[in-house]
Amino acid sequence: MILETNNNSMAGFKSRLANDSTVTSSRSDMELMKEKFSKLLLGEDMSGGGKGVSSALALSNAITNLAASVFGEMKRLEPMPAERKAKWRKEIGWLLSVTDHIVEFVPCRQVSKAGTNMEVMVTKQRSDLQMNIPALRKLDAMLIDCLDGLNDQSEFSYVSKDDESQEETNSRKDDKWWIPTPKVHPSGLSDPMRIWLQFQKDSVIQVHKASMAINAQVLSEMEIPESYIESLPKNGRASLGDSIYKSITDEYFDPDYFFTTMDMSSEHKILDLKDRIEASVVIWKRKMNAKDGKSSWGSTISFEKREMFEERAEVILLILKQRFPGIPQSKLDISKIQYNKDVGQAILESYSRIIESRAFTIMSRIEDVLQADAIAQNPSNGEVKRPLSDKEVGKLNSAENGASLTLLDFIGWTPDQEDNNTKKDLKEDPTYKDINAKIKCNPSSIVTNKRFSYLENLGMCRSPTARH
Repeated sequence: MILETNNNSMAGFKSRLANDSTVTSSRSDMELMKEKFSKLLLGEDMSGGGKGVSSALALSNAITNLAASVFGEMKRLEPMPAERKAKWRKEIGWLLSVTDHIVEFVPCRQVSKAGTNMEVMVTKQRSDLQMNIPALRKLDAMLIDCLDGLNDQSEFSYVSKDDESQEETNSRKDDKWWIPTPKVHPSGLSDPMRIWLQFQKDSVIQVHKASMAINAQVLSEMEIPESYIESLPKNGRASLGDSIYKSITDEYFDPDYFFTTMDMSSEHKILDLKDRIEASVVIWKRKMNAKDGKSSWGSTISFEKREMFEERAEVILLILKQRFPGIPQSKLDISKIQYNKDVGQAILESYSRIIESRAFTIMSRIEDVLQADAIAQNPSNGEVKRPLSDKEVGKLNSAENGASLTLLDFIGWTPDQEDNNTKKDLKEDPTYKDINAKIKCNPSSIVTNKRFSYLENLGMCRSPTARH
């Protein structure tokens, strides 16, 4: 009897302890959520003096900083720890919940009690959020699922920096010297693992393209701040410089030849070229829209020629984006983010940007593993990979066809695995007018135009410097 009583008491104690633990966890989550939203309402100004940033910028910073704390630099291709995954899903859900209350009025027919048909205005979630937030959530989940698929894998590991026996293998030849070097078995990866990694790489490329398209659309819809416009010179020649202006406005324009004349030796020079060209595009567009020919934005150059110059500049920006996807955002994009007041656009931009950056990072880590596999198979030339057999190709094609429903049917596009054929595609289309066709990323549920975002390097998941 005493033993039974003690057992009942112990069971009751454990039950109360479990309940107390659940209540404590719920309270801690509630306190954390209160703290986060309090900072957002204060605009990151904890003094309450009204000197904080706008709500849109505060939310944008919150999403960027959350990604920095959860994902970091992702130096290895490995699954996310369960606690960080849970933290990400919980806190990004809190921040995205704001979009549930951003609504617009739409007409709706209702029948009154008397049987009369009436047309009234009702609220629903704003159309751009209703369309893109679910798509971004899907893309986000696909990246996490890609990493989760690496559970219990034992075919590759990473070389420790303290391992002197692997000193030669551990030395990277590129500028990412701090990223650990993957190591595979002497015979390389098994065929199923190699096929699976290649398929995951192709899927991540599609995620990158979709998030890039959403980010580009949102940035193109943001208003250009007056402060940015006031900082521009009065004409495109002053912005570009004589040599660049002459190349773009020449009667015969060849983008391939244009890039051979440009100094692209550093990230700073590439970014400077993008800033100059974007500034000239803004100037030319404002002049084309100017109604008063005597205004300071007027010019003697014909409308048709200026439109042609603007199209050529857009082509250059597109090629820059494709060739250098990891460079920071331009001055125009940073300025738009900093002065944007639309909360919905701020959330879409920041969320799509971090997904774009994560996809790019995961793709790079997969390429590192595939490169290590190529070196193991052909030590004399790590760039040359062993071609797959007909049987392996069939397996890969069947895997792609079977799994494409997770992304392709959801977004509605055709996968493109010819990322290196940009130059060939441009040569085949001398008019360069259909820019969207060049990147082959036309989601049916995502409206895009020919403006493209510029991937901010979120290796440290930093916010644009101008924000602070």
